[in-house]
Amino acid sequence: MTKRICVVVTARPSYSRVKTALDHIARKRSFDLQLVVSSSAVLSRYGSVVEQIEHDGFPIARRLHTVVEGDNPLVMAKTTGISLIELSTVFDDLRPDMVVTIADRYETIATAIAASYMNIPLAHIQGGEITGSIDNRVRNAVTKLADLHLVSSSGAAKQLMAMGEPESSIFITGCSSIDIARVAKQQGPLIPTMLKHVSSDGDFNTIPDEYLVVIQHTDTTRYEEGKHEVTETIEAIRSIGLPTFWFTPNVDAGSSGLWSEVEKFRKSSPNTPLRCIRSIPPGEFLRLINHSKCLIGNSSVGIREAAFLGVPVVNIGSRQDGRLRGRNVIDVKFNSAMIAKAVRQQIAHGHYPENKLYGDGHSGVRIANVIGNYFDIKESPELSVLPAQLPIRGRVA
Repeated sequence: MTKRICVVVTARPSYSRVKTALDHIARKRSFDLQLVVSSSAVLSRYGSVVEQIEHDGFPIARRLHTVVEGDNPLVMAKTTGISLIELSTVFDDLRPDMVVTIADRYETIATAIAASYMNIPLAHIQGGEITGSIDNRVRNAVTKLADLHLVSSSGAAKQLMAMGEPESSIFITGCSSIDIARVAKQQGPLIPTMLKHVSSDGDFNTIPDEYLVVIQHTDTTRYEEGKHEVTETIEAIRSIGLPTFWFTPNVDAGSSGLWSEVEKFRKSSPNTPLRCIRSIPPGEFLRLINHSKCLIGNSSVGIREAAFLGVPVVNIGSRQDGRLRGRNVIDVKFNSAMIAKAVRQQIAHGHYPENKLYGDGHSGVRIANVIGNYFDIKESPELSVLPAQLPIRGRVA
């Protein structure tokens, strides 16, 4: 019997973290993929991720406009409430057999609450990790609502067991964005025509041989400081002087103030080769990062995908505190001199060896298989006493 699998994509990063899993779910004859796209993923000012999804050939079951305008925690709370209402209506209409939610954003918890109260089994991707912001609490709350945990590492699995989640519900699949990184690693640098479709500001007629990439978000627990913190990064980039691709931040409290400082920098420094990007497809995004001299900021991309790619990273501030990291990462405070020194050190070092902390590049198929096994066991309970039939359980196969 065909099972309806509803995957909710709410933001630029969540699509890259589930894209290859969507590929394998869509291929299974026993599954009917129901893709719901909402929040910043449908907004043009954040790069219209929905257009990338359509370009990749995934049919979209529903599009939801749920973002409340503003730049403070109040609108995040209100967006969560609207998302909860809208998703409840969608789930009632689509009648999925399982809902899949990703990571730790406020839209993620809205998805989890709606599915749980409607008695729909919930699969959570990337639970069990530890970070230094409110995302940590959101992630843990979603864990307690989820029925199936698809985690990226053995450390995350141990964390979930320490939280009281049954071992039989936890599967180490790796992160499916590493699947994209594996392909990107084998490809050459981007050429300018690959960036012609990006929503951006700056000259994209050429791609320099040497460049930096910056991805810096606000920390929602101290969002008022984001505007000041980004000026420290700006001064470091100015002092280094290399061409830089700077990606817009997530739709979080304080992001507008942060981005206004980046825009001021771009407009007031015409001789500084700064190119601002809202969004590009996941594969091209990771190719751009892979061929950079250093990735700078506080994005989890520096901890996850960059570890596999071996890209030198300067991680700034406490947003990624507690997350397992590779030797490719140097942690610094929001201080321009410290940031610049660390970036120069990383440029001099060059690429690091590949690190499979968050997967080996074959996670999407594991996620699809685990979901299939979940229904097999549910319909044939005797399988639950035969763990040997589930060889990917408990480890990255």
